[in-house]
Amino acid sequence: MPLFNGYVAVDWSSKARLARGKDSVWIAVCDDLGPPELKNSATRQEAVNRIETLLSKAAKENRRLLCGFDFPFGYPEGTARMLTGRDSWEAVWKRIAEVIEDCPNNRNNRFDAAAELNARFCGDGPFWGNGLKRDIRDLPRKRPRFGWGENLPPRLRYAESVVSRAQEVWKLSGAGSVGGQALTGIAALQELHRRTGAQIWPFETLGEGRCPVLAEIYPSLVEPCPGDEVLDARQVKAVAEALQELDSSGELEQHLRAPSEMPARVISEEGLILGMQDLEGFRTAARATPCRCPVRSLGSTTCKRRR
Repeated sequence: MPLFNGYVAVDWSSKARLARGKDSVWIAVCDDLGPPELKNSATRQEAVNRIETLLSKAAKENRRLLCGFDFPFGYPEGTARMLTGRDSWEAVWKRIAEVIEDCPNNRNNRFDAAAELNARFCGDGPFWGNGLKRDIRDLPRKRPRFGWGENLPPRLRYAESVVSRAQEVWKLSGAGSVGGQALTGIAALQELHRRTGAQIWPFETLGEGRCPVLAEIYPSLVEPCPGDEVLDARQVKAVAEALQELDSSGELEQHLRAPSEMPARVISEEGLILGMQDLEGFRTAARATPCRCPVRSLGSTTCKRRR
């Protein structure tokens, strides 16, 4: 019997302006109620509101959702102690939510917030990559050369040490940077977690229970759905359908339980990319249900899976 009734994959964005299409927020939804659906949100707030509505509706119908977000849910071992004085992912999430300001029009302070967090560490960093024209005290433009694993946390989580294509969580600008997405994303999920009662994987659950689950995904693990549409949109469709395929075949549980066999820091502080422990299995599931529908940049669209 499947663990979930619906699967949501979100391509996040830390842009500081309204945006649709490329490099904006895309939400793919696959469930047992109809064909997959794709939505493009102009702001992070709009996206979070949509997801909260999905979770609330599912709860009223006694249905359970698995929601994946493509940004890191944690930081390398030791970050929590250095930043908050506690060995707790929750303390890190709370601190990030306190310093991030994210307006309804997408304007945000992620670079200044990173500098404020950096001030709690000795030396330069760990956050780096000031992408603004103005200099920011305590936020270097380039990666610090020294201190990693000493006065600074390690550069990489367990996840990035295994998935070599994944960028380090400290990088705020430049090709493949994910640091800003993590800061704005964690701040958003902190509130969504509080309001909906969803559990955070793998910190609070390994898939068991009846609560909805929020998990970290990395869409580049799978091949995108074919087509000429925006890559971000095709990737989240592929992930949502892969999750549905894995659950229907009884294989999703092993992916969710994988952290129990990994270093303890994965569950206590760092988090993990869902599917990374069995890349071929995850990719096979994605290939089993290729989506070939056209994608529109506005509103939503539906698509049919080929069996």
